[in-house]
Amino acid sequence: MGFLSFIILGLIVGLIARAIVPGRIGSGILPALVAGVVGSIVGGWISSIIFHVGLGHFFSLRTWIVAILGSVLVIVIYGALRKRS
Repeated sequence: MGFLSFIILGLIVGLIARAIVPGRIGSGILPALVAGVVGSIVGGWISSIIFHVGLGHFFSLRTWIVAILGSVLVIVIYGALRKRS
């Protein structure tokens, strides 16, 4: 997957994850993009360790599911850390 498609995937996935877990990150495109990109990386890393499956092609359903779950995890962890401080 190319750099531009990874950024587009991160933006879309960040918006989806923000809709699933509302109120955890700030509103706007930039926090959603960061959460989506970081979540895609985290989701791909965790799935490659546990299931030996990483991110695939842009139009792969597996890629989208892994990226969304990773982004939701990142948003939940960020919300928990922000609540503590």
